[in-house]
Amino acid sequence: MSFRSLNRGYLRYTALATALAMGLAGTAFAQSTTGGIYGQAEPGDTVVVTSNSGLTRQVPVDASGKYQVNNLPVGTYSVSLQKGGSVVDTRKDVTIKVSGNTEVSFASAGNASSLSAVTVTANALPAIDVTGVDSRTVITSQQLARLPLARSSEAIALLAPGAVQGSGFFTGPSGQSLVSFGGASVAENAYYINGMNVTDPLNGLGGIDLPYGSIEQQETLTGGYSAAFGRSDGGVINMVGKRGTNDWHFGGQVLWTPEALRSDPKNIRLSNGKLYQYRNENKGSSEIASAYVGGPLIKDKLFMFASVEGNKSDDKLVNTVASGTEVRRHFSDPSWYTKLDWNITDSHIIELTGASTKHNYDGNIYAYDNDTRTRGDFLQSDLPSKTSSTMWIAKYTGYITDALTVSAQYGKQKTDLWTSLGSDFNAGLTNVLSPDLQNPALNGGSSTGIGNTQTVLTTTDPSHQTKGANYRFDVTYVLGSHTITAGIDNQRTQDLNDGSYIPTNAGYAWEYNHRSNPNSPIAEDNAGNVLVDAPANYPGGATGYYVAQYFFKTAASVRVEQRAQYIEDTWQINDRWMVKMGLRNDQFTNYNSDGEPYIRQTKPQWAPRLGFSWDVNGDSSFKVYGNAGRYYLALPTSVALRGASGSLYTRIYYTYTGIDPATGYPTGLTPVNTSKGAGAPYSENNEYGQAPDPKTVTARNLKAQYQDEYILGFDKKLNDEWNYGAKATYRTLRNMIDDTCYTDLFQTKAAEQGIDVSGLRGCYFFNPGRGAVFQLPNGTGGYGQLEISAKDFGFAKPKRDYYGLNLYLEHPFDGKWQGRIDYVFSRSYGNTEGQVKSDIGQSDIAATQDWDYPVLMEYAGGVLHNDHKHQFKAYGSYQVTPEWMVGGVVNLISGAPYDCLDYYGPNGTSPAYDGPYYHWCNGKPSPSGSAGRLPWQKTVSLNVQYRPAFADHKLAFTMDAFNVLNSQQETYIYEYNLGANYKRPRGYTTPRYFRFGVTYDF
Repeated sequence: MSFRSLNRGYLRYTALATALAMGLAGTAFAQSTTGGIYGQAEPGDTVVVTSNSGLTRQVPVDASGKYQVNNLPVGTYSVSLQKGGSVVDTRKDVTIKVSGNTEVSFASAGNASSLSAVTVTANALPAIDVTGVDSRTVITSQQLARLPLARSSEAIALLAPGAVQGSGFFTGPSGQSLVSFGGASVAENAYYINGMNVTDPLNGLGGIDLPYGSIEQQETLTGGYSAAFGRSDGGVINMVGKRGTNDWHFGGQVLWTPEALRSDPKNIRLSNGKLYQYRNENKGSSEIASAYVGGPLIKDKLFMFASVEGNKSDDKLVNTVASGTEVRRHFSDPSWYTKLDWNITDSHIIELTGASTKHNYDGNIYAYDNDTRTRGDFLQSDLPSKTSSTMWIAKYTGYITDALTVSAQYGKQKTDLWTSLGSDFNAGLTNVLSPDLQNPALNGGSSTGIGNTQTVLTTTDPSHQTKGANYRFDVTYVLGSHTITAGIDNQRTQDLNDGSYIPTNAGYAWEYNHRSNPNSPIAEDNAGNVLVDAPANYPGGATGYYVAQYFFKTAASVRVEQRAQYIEDTWQINDRWMVKMGLRNDQFTNYNSDGEPYIRQTKPQWAPRLGFSWDVNGDSSFKVYGNAGRYYLALPTSVALRGASGSLYTRIYYTYTGIDPATGYPTGLTPVNTSKGAGAPYSENNEYGQAPDPKTVTARNLKAQYQDEYILGFDKKLNDEWNYGAKATYRTLRNMIDDTCYTDLFQTKAAEQGIDVSGLRGCYFFNPGRGAVFQLPNGTGGYGQLEISAKDFGFAKPKRDYYGLNLYLEHPFDGKWQGRIDYVFSRSYGNTEGQVKSDIGQSDIAATQDWDYPVLMEYAGGVLHNDHKHQFKAYGSYQVTPEWMVGGVVNLISGAPYDCLDYYGPNGTSPAYDGPYYHWCNGKPSPSGSAGRLPWQKTVSLNVQYRPAFADHKLAFTMDAFNVLNSQQETYIYEYNLGANYKRPRGYTTPRYFRFGVTYDF
């Protein structure tokens, strides 16, 4: 659309805008920072929309009595009706929400013919948005100021129905907890800031956050996304930052969370009652200070907004009884945000955004006496770490003609990840692993063994960083009752200088071990071929004790290219029926450390998106809607580190006849023969530091992960004050990627097909449940084609199904109070959680232990770890008087299921990995989630706000009380069936605490 300046300083549509008004189309996700206004009035009248930044647009009411204004920046507007150039009716304080449309109708405007008939509504209650077909929850900055919430995008997202907190094993770049949407894993979400994808490029766990006070709105999408959007089969957290207006505003806030008012965390005990970790004193305090300023640099033309925030916290962490240590920790989290908006002309707009967040940690480790509960001497500094993320965006929007709008956006992000070895690190001291497995005849009979003071096993490259670049171009064209949107959405992510290594001068660690049968080989394949000889064949090994030099190093710079094209038609069939028909094509290419592609998924991956909306009564009081879509997901950069880039993971085996009492080093060494030779390094996964041939890393017929989703629901006005509705959701995982390490099968099938196995790798990426074709080097520069059928693999098909029913009742804010209640009944079941494993805390994206061997997946089917059958959520606020406001958030969430993982079969064997990694429990099958459920999570948080009249309500004193009932329940537990450790709590609900604040807004 093009706009022309009016003499009174506002903008208006030309006559062709009448065609636009025929459609009530919602704003596409390409415009994920804007919304729209639509409604009804008398034909021939004019509607004028004015924002608090001076942006004014005018549109005529068409012959059918309808109008629409699209692509409005989110914020607060006044909407006026004009007759003959005079304003006869005005609706003020109309809120535009991101990606949505707000109805403002003038049903009785015909009776108003002069200025004396002006009607002003202080707070216009929104009607139901009949243009939307997705599932979204939008929380505004006004609501954020009224609700007691932790200051993170994830805490806001948890207000959405169907969103649950993920396992405590997984955190984001700044240490924040993560969210699971609709049964998907926490690694399958997408994060956006002002329309740019800022998801963590490394592993997809979390993303960049805005300073809390800079969030204008946050949209949490839980399903039904537009074709303009992809790269997520979980949920989307879309943050829209604040912008400047024609009025200068500034303010600041100070928040304080005192240690004295924190309740004592629960201690952790083993199942036999023995104390495992004393936590009653693991508490601390925090202080947050923030400031902002925003306004016009050039009135009606150039605007700015800037904010800074500093968050500091100090706490105490008493570690396990066995460790006998206490850590005094200090965290510092500064952040900033800035935005410039430039209206070059009436038809051309440029936006610039910049933001940064940092997460810094340092601490000191002390001795701790668990009997007297006292801190002892200083031992050493804890390893300091820094995570620093920055991003910037440039966006252009052009209203080329009345029917044609284009937008182009380019942005970059960078995260530096640094961990220090600490000032106490001794490079000359070699780490000793598993000293409790030393020969007791050589260490004085000690059950804990002889070790040393080296605490650092591996460290990361201090120059490690991730980068991302996002470019998209979108075109919207209005053709009668059709609004057609098309565009490209390209993204490049990089992981640079990533890897871990053993930093000591020796470059290895000593690792003690023991074979209960000294005459059995340390390692052999399923055919009985000896890979590492038995310890009994060497001096000092008669009782089965041996030691290994453990070498480990990964180092790589890798990248992922993601490209997409889409087209979508929003067709307003008539005044009540709207249909959205979209098609998206995603392409993914993953590159190894040599810049060569090892995954190339560039053939069309069609993702249809279909939706409808039925305005049943024709007055936005009752909407029935539905959606069906397919969503593809790429693998993040971290997959290449072990799977496709050079990595060293070897051991040199010895028997020994002595142990140095000062260092724990073995003496009297005799090399043990391996398949590579006596004293030669041996790798069970063939990881000797060489970069694998990219053609041999994955199955040749590898397909991307994708999921199908179906939604059907309704929203209805109960009366003028209340809305209610219901929504049913079904999701099913159709395909996934993981790795398999079933080398015995590879050797068997290669022998049958006459293929050389000398170049066989340890693990390969494939599609579980499907047949695969692999390329193996034949030693002469060519490749053998190894074919393995799904039947040969012996795996069940991957399954992750989710269904949920959401019921809600809502009272929109009317100037006095607002509230919403949600209930979700859901079930998430199958044999795979997705890209991570919550039962054991494995965050190796698409490289979990699942699918490595068939025995690991036996009895894996059942309810999954993100299954919370019942979810009750409520939140709201109430303006008691003009000076006093109260608010609250209530969550009642049924507990997640847990497993009993044990050794395999009735006899407790280890046919794949040596350990309790199998779905058996005490010799009986133990399907996923069948061992029981954790307790209900019950939290009630309240707040009170006082804005005194003597300060013109610009000064506020606040108090937030979190978890006021101090309900502390286990959130995740130890699921290995190993004695008294089984079901040991790993984490609890955060205990009750209070936060006090002072805010000034001018």
